[in-house]
Amino acid sequence: MNNPLAVLEEAVGELHAAWRGVSGDDLRAVKDLERSRLIAVNTALSVVSRIADSLHADLAAEIARESRPELGPDGLSKQQGFRNPTALIAATKGSSTGDAVRLVRVGEATAPRTTLTGEALPPRHPHVADALKTGRIGMPAASVIITMLDRVALRADQAACQRAEETLVGQAVGLSLDQLAKLIARAEAHLDPDGLEPRERDARAERSLHIFERDGMIHLNAKLDAETGAPVKIAIEALVTADFRAALEAQKTTNDPDADRRSVPQRQADVLALMARHVLDCTHDHLPLGGATLVVRMSLDDLSSGAGYATIDGINRPVTVATARRMAAGGGVIPCVLGERGEILDWGRRKRLFSKAQRLALVERDGGCAMCGLPPGMTRAHHLSWWQRDHGGTDLSNGVLLCESCHHRIHDNGWEIRIDDASTRSRVWFIPPPHVDPDRAPRLGGRARFDYATAA
Repeated sequence: MNNPLAVLEEAVGELHAAWRGVSGDDLRAVKDLERSRLIAVNTALSVVSRIADSLHADLAAEIARESRPELGPDGLSKQQGFRNPTALIAATKGSSTGDAVRLVRVGEATAPRTTLTGEALPPRHPHVADALKTGRIGMPAASVIITMLDRVALRADQAACQRAEETLVGQAVGLSLDQLAKLIARAEAHLDPDGLEPRERDARAERSLHIFERDGMIHLNAKLDAETGAPVKIAIEALVTADFRAALEAQKTTNDPDADRRSVPQRQADVLALMARHVLDCTHDHLPLGGATLVVRMSLDDLSSGAGYATIDGINRPVTVATARRMAAGGGVIPCVLGERGEILDWGRRKRLFSKAQRLALVERDGGCAMCGLPPGMTRAHHLSWWQRDHGGTDLSNGVLLCESCHHRIHDNGWEIRIDDASTRSRVWFIPPPHVDPDRAPRLGGRARFDYATAA
């Protein structure tokens, strides 16, 4: 179906079908929807919204073309009383100028083209165009993919960029914009590894920490590059997580309804003060963070050649191998060098708890919470088959990293977890219960969900 209005009409029809039968088809009666229908309506409405955004992008590009500077006062936007097309679009859409600019850029990048001789050409980004017009991805996702590809276009191989576009579009389906940002960062590092070093240099030059007192409060405002900020982020997250766990255990014991109710920002502030007091009072060289580990990983080929890139747990943007080497030379950092195949660790039933080496292997495979992506310091290693009741082994094929929330979600709502094998390169799959997905289609989890791999 190539007619965009027909695609939109079909999506609207599916939305009506999902909502039909509720309070005389009153589209305002959301409170009357059953849970299963809530999900169906949300899914259908999301598709309608994405397709509508696609149509709006097409219109925005055409408005921009009809408002091009060479038309002068005869340009469409000036005729309508606006200084440029983005001002017209922002005013009529009720959005910011930045949103209007992105809408125009996406429309121009996904619109069919013609040569000076009138020959028809495909869109500049055909894979994004197809996914956008069929409602598989939305305008924000299309914008960040296009922006990154355009940014590296002059330095990266054209064929590699085309493969990257196809890969990113395929993996973007079902990801939030924040999750997609992880994938975009790694794809850019793959396409333009030489661009990492100058970006790191610029970021390091911009690092800063401002401390001032006002109205009886000490204010801190920090901007930290990845090398400087990663240890800070990992340490604070680990201590805040331990603080939450201690508070939960205390509440179970005392059953006090007025137990510790500090917010996450308040706990982070308290943890920062704790770390500072420890540094002032302690003669040791490092802080006892109770198992919090900062892992920097890279491939053996990249380590040997010095090219490519490395990744840091809890940090989205990749870093250069040189940065990884510097970090690994310092204290409190574990370098993880990967070959072509992941090492298999198997403790069987000799130990109930996962060893530190096994936890590091699980971090290597899962990247943090295998279901929601929270950093490793906010997770625990859990047995798929219970160690005591089901005699499950304490090994990689029976272990998974989950945060507390996802752990309860798995057990309380009937989800299943399957792991391909006992390798750090194996994939973790989450099988939804029938009330979530009647087909129970497996959903990819773990690090593999965000790792960038070019299409074959």
